Amino acid sequence: MKDGIIIPHRVGSHTKTSSTQPLEPTMQIKKSLLIISTIFCASAQAGEIYGGVGLPGVFLGYAHGLTSDVSVRADYATLGQRTKNSSEDGIDYKGKLKIGRLGVFADYFPLGNGFRLTGGLTFNQIKFNLNANPNAGTVQSIGDTNVTLSSNDYFNVTVKFPTVTPFLGVGYGHKPQSGTGLGFHADLGASIGRAKLSVDTNLVSKGLVTQADVDKELADLRGGVGKVRFVPQISFGVSYAF
Repeated sequence: MKDGIIIPHRVGSHTKTSSTQPLEPTMQIKKSLLIISTIFCASAQAGEIYGGVGLPGVFLGYAHGLTSDVSVRADYATLGQRTKNSSEDGIDYKGKLKIGRLGVFADYFPLGNGFRLTGGLTFNQIKFNLNANPNAGTVQSIGDTNVTLSSNDYFNVTVKFPTVTPFLGVGYGHKPQSGTGLGFHADLGASIGRAKLSVDTNLVSKGLVTQADVDKELADLRGGVGKVRFVPQISFGVSYAF
């Protein structure tokens, strides 16, 4: 009441405001829960562990489906360490090879079956050491110079593949599915990158050869092992979906 005039209350307006505002966050929560539950239900059926052998070694990994035609996965492969004696451009080497890599991949299944296209990245620990540690009196050709080496002389070459490289390939298996059980998979692809060479020697400081000889020897090696442009993957194995 104001100055003898009765002002009616807008009961309907207050009732409408107080009853509709709490519903908005409630609906948002329901929608969020629905989206989360849908994603969970879709992904919960897509887990898979797998293992295999081939190049680049023995590997173990996990795959996860995003849709019926797309999955992501990661695995670790290793060939361990191998040693081998060899001769390269007139120098006798003791070779030591170490291969290990972690791969992350995305798979696309364009035909609706197990065939897939694969792309990803590999994080590599791939190194090949060529160590020339001769017996006393050994004569070797380095560059344009023939030199008689002692047991204290060395000419060591390291061939190293890039730490991170792109991966492209094709394969079969790892298709997201609702069922569980054993499966088969195979891969054909490559980590793409160019190997780099470096030399460690004491022959220049001792005056036995020149730096030009070392550079020529390194260039010859680049024409051999330095031509490596990729590390292939040719592998197969089994998987278990759960």
